[in-house]
Amino acid sequence: MDEEAKWAYLIALDDELLKGGASMSEWCTFIVRECDYAFVAGANLGTIITAAAAIETYLRAEYAGGQRIRLADLIDQAPIEQQLRDDIHKLRKYRNKWVHVSMPEDDEAILQTPEAYEEEIEEWAKLAQRTLRRTIYENQWV
Repeated sequence: MDEEAKWAYLIALDDELLKGGASMSEWCTFIVRECDYAFVAGANLGTIITAAAAIETYLRAEYAGGQRIRLADLIDQAPIEQQLRDDIHKLRKYRNKWVHVSMPEDDEAILQTPEAYEEEIEEWAKLAQRTLRRTIYENQWV
């Protein structure tokens, strides 16, 4: 996808998922915008990491009540639909795979087939954008 197609993808997601109005903290808005810029620029891993950060920021602002709660527990405690909860956990686990690399010196696979990783990450970046928007639009008002 080129930049124009990526912006179109984001607009299509908004058109599909946003039926009313949504509000969120300014911190969350800032992170969502950064996530969009990363996606359009082709920084797919950055998109995944930033989408997870935006989701966490949204959930903390809406449901943490000022408490310091682990993200996994916050996701489980948030009053959101189960399918969204499951998808956020999948995104969180995939992000963790890249953020907490257990054996960074074991890089033979990524050296041999980097394109396979790039394709996988690109698909996850699209999923991250969808999951992010489903999260920030989960409590719409009309």
